[in-house]
Amino acid sequence: MKRIAVLTTGGDAPGMNPAIRSVVRYGIKNGLEVMGVSRGWLGLINEDIKVMDHRSVSGIINQGGTILKTARCQDFFLKEGQERAYNTIKKYAIDGLVVIGGNGSFAAAHAFYKNFKVPSIGIAASIDNDVNGIDVTIGADTAINTALDAIDKIRDTATSMERIFVVEVMGRDCGFIALTVALAGGCEEVMIPERKIDLEEICQDIVEGNLKGKISWIIVVAEGAGNAEDICRKITEMTSLETRAVVLGHVQRGGRPTAFSRDLALNLGKAAVDSLLKGETDKAVGLCCNKITLVDFETAIQKKELKIMHMCQLIRDLS
Repeated sequence: MKRIAVLTTGGDAPGMNPAIRSVVRYGIKNGLEVMGVSRGWLGLINEDIKVMDHRSVSGIINQGGTILKTARCQDFFLKEGQERAYNTIKKYAIDGLVVIGGNGSFAAAHAFYKNFKVPSIGIAASIDNDVNGIDVTIGADTAINTALDAIDKIRDTATSMERIFVVEVMGRDCGFIALTVALAGGCEEVMIPERKIDLEEICQDIVEGNLKGKISWIIVVAEGAGNAEDICRKITEMTSLETRAVVLGHVQRGGRPTAFSRDLALNLGKAAVDSLLKGETDKAVGLCCNKITLVDFETAIQKKELKIMHMCQLIRDLS
């Protein structure tokens, strides 16, 4: 193996830049030529690719986002799109790919490997922490701390104004962020896509709590479980109590990666290069049971099970 390419695909996550830095510098140290693909699979289709050197990744370790950019690319799921990507790989004599992304990125990489047998290793990076077989992904810790910082500030005004707040966090299909910040933030309830919620029961709890002197309430909702504005309106109708919505949105994707996200990214970048050099392929590197491990793409893209009932019950018990 002489030349590899690194790309970031899907949604960006804080820590992608340290991962790129690690792949480039560790790859060069091991005698590889490393190429950077801009805008993920789209860049591979359009030959948006360049040689990376030691200086290419200078000063990016503390930056959020990805210097390689990322883009959604439906064309890559078509045979024609994959053929164009494969032609780029042949043209530039690329021997292996490092794909930095989440389960959607790995699903695409798995399909590409099955069709064209290009050696590829994934680095698990997703704020939703939704890669199966991996305990924690790059960016999840940063996103949680960003959301938690906002909720801590919201609690100040919720208490001062004696209001109910519904805070919407990211999580279209996965409630990991919502569950984690609701527990860590001392919130009273959480709504996630994986669990059907009884809003009437929540409103009954709010009314009973209010009669006992409870003056504020924070409900965290994952975006895939409902719209914060709609939920606020229904709560106000059912309780006659003042309710406000806060949508944190894409602020959770940005910002400087935490020390944990950086360290994880740097270690996984090294592990990805080592894996390619050892002949591994169609697998993702990630942290599992405090060890860096390899997980088959086919396993990684399956639905990840969360300890939903345990965490939801604990949130309610401690509220």
